[in-house]
Amino acid sequence: MEVCIPTQKSLAIFASNDSIDSMATLTIRQLDEKTKTRLRVRAAHHGRSMEEEAREILRLALAASSPVKGNLAEGIRRRFAGFGGVELQLPRRDSVREAPGFDE
Repeated sequence: MEVCIPTQKSLAIFASNDSIDSMATLTIRQLDEKTKTRLRVRAAHHGRSMEEEAREILRLALAASSPVKGNLAEGIRRRFAGFGGVELQLPRRDSVREAPGFDE
């Protein structure tokens, strides 16, 4: 019976394969030629493959975004606060009418 003792190199290959297996795959369909060309040129400029350049673009874009703070109403108020407010005349309200009776 033979016993195989793993070497440091074989362990590194297993670790590398494990990390590759845990990576997600993304397919981008219907990418126009102009965008593809710009990505290819940008990747060449940075000395990367198009795939690595796309990963870097996504990584940077998502790292820069900050979580949304506050609620929608506060965001709208902040957006338009510089324009000033408007005072509206509220219509006069009549007293509440009594509910109709359905007695026969």
